[in-house]
Amino acid sequence: MKIFDPRRLLLIAGPCSLESEKVCRAVATRLAALRKAHRDLTIVFKGSFDKANRTSVAGPRGTGLRDGLALLALIRREYGFPVLTDVHESLQAAPVARVCDVLQIPAFLCRQTDLLLAAAATGRTVNVKKGQFLSPQEMAHVTGKLKKGGATEIWQTERGTTFGYQNLVVDMRSFSIMRENGCPTVFDATHSVQLPGAGGGKSGGEREFALPLARAALAAGADGLFVETHPDPGHALSDGPNMIPLGDLPGFVSECIAVWKTVRPRRGG
Repeated sequence: MKIFDPRRLLLIAGPCSLESEKVCRAVATRLAALRKAHRDLTIVFKGSFDKANRTSVAGPRGTGLRDGLALLALIRREYGFPVLTDVHESLQAAPVARVCDVLQIPAFLCRQTDLLLAAAATGRTVNVKKGQFLSPQEMAHVTGKLKKGGATEIWQTERGTTFGYQNLVVDMRSFSIMRENGCPTVFDATHSVQLPGAGGGKSGGEREFALPLARAALAAGADGLFVETHPDPGHALSDGPNMIPLGDLPGFVSECIAVWKTVRPRRGG
């Protein structure tokens, strides 16, 4: 059964790292309130069990596979959300697919053929992030591998392109170009404002630009948003500078829905 519904705005949201049950429940509770307030949202809870591409070897990596999947299973069971997490190695695909509805391919790994084929073979939805080093045109080859592997549902996520050192830029043409691959497009609003490696052994970020870029992406035709959020980003294990404070999430989502409705009115009532 496919998760994406073109009549609804897709929202992938959650903490960067799963961290703890307390953080996951806080985020899931806020997302449940958003689901009740906005009937035109499809919400997928996300969280990473392993931050395998930290800037420094000293960076905390998260819960690990077993504990992370247990947290995602809890959120799925108690809050009723589809759940998403990253896979970094082919051997992780099968155990993750037993718990998660969506397997995500990190941007740095989007050309890893064996990883793509392993994710596709699970029969789960695959969300693949466009590498910071790829043009939107090259995503046709990435989605082509997933299709060849038998993926039943594919999403493509734009997360910015490397622009000089420690900076990313988003080309709003990406959404029209990638749509030609026949798959929904998602805008990663929080990683696109990341400043890679700019935080002295970790990444910095400029969360104040996440909302204007999200509005622009939806106006340009994006089908969904990827938003990392945390009750206290200043004390998050990873990506704090670019995550949206959980208390600000309702306003963020409301503004984005307003743009989405304007450019893509709901069909079918």
